[in-house]
Amino acid sequence: MTARMLPGKPVAEEVLSGLGPRIEALTAAGHQPGLGTILVGDDSASAGYIRMKQEKAAELGLTSPHIHLPQDATQADVVAAIREMNDADDVDGVLIQHPTPPQIDFDAALLELDPDKDVDGLHPVNMGRLALGMPGPVPCTPAGIEALLAHYEIPVAGREVCILGRGTTLGRPLALLLSQKRPTANAAVTVVHTGVPNWDDYTRRAEIVIAAAGVPGILQPEHLTPGVTVVGGGVRYEGRRLLPDVDERCEEVAGAITPRVGGVGPTTIAMLFKNAVDAAERRAGL
Repeated sequence: MTARMLPGKPVAEEVLSGLGPRIEALTAAGHQPGLGTILVGDDSASAGYIRMKQEKAAELGLTSPHIHLPQDATQADVVAAIREMNDADDVDGVLIQHPTPPQIDFDAALLELDPDKDVDGLHPVNMGRLALGMPGPVPCTPAGIEALLAHYEIPVAGREVCILGRGTTLGRPLALLLSQKRPTANAAVTVVHTGVPNWDDYTRRAEIVIAAAGVPGILQPEHLTPGVTVVGGGVRYEGRRLLPDVDERCEEVAGAITPRVGGVGPTTIAMLFKNAVDAAERRAGL
């Protein structure tokens, strides 16, 4: 069996193209949307991610105010930068680049962020909104995975979905998202993890398997039923080398699968900008 590939780029392009008219309407109403970024330290990969997001913001028509703090910045410095972004009229959404240096408590810093400007959707208030089915920023990778499945017309409603991984940025919010009553969700969702000795019993039963463990190569062909849809969401980096959760041999078993590179990543970035535009519309009353 040769799996159907599910690249993220066409999905991201669809999402971003839909933002164009909305950004034009905001600008015409005198509210140019702005995505603020905060970078702590001099990590080259993190700096590269910020540059890429600033370039995409300019391409879409968003401003990108930025605060760069030194490697030895204190918790108080980070809190002050976040509060500056909270108070800025030209900033609708804020991204705090992760990881931060070891002296920074990222979770404590996140609590200082205005939840309505949280483009990552990870503030506890927004996680609570997601759990209750209330409107608010949705974590970007889970939202991107739902959009990817919808784009490729893979049925989700009523199907068995197994998520391998329970992290706060992907596994847990994705389970909440895909179990909600919506045409592109409404699934029977099971969350398993490495603390479950027989987790592969659940993945073999599922019609859709989403790897979100951050354990390189954890999902192997023998953990799957032929014809299953496989989404690789979890990755780990070894230097600059990307190590995905899904072993490449799973392509021989799956009916549809995200590629090793260029799968969920582009959709995550697209959803970040969607969250920023959503926030701008809320602030502008549109």
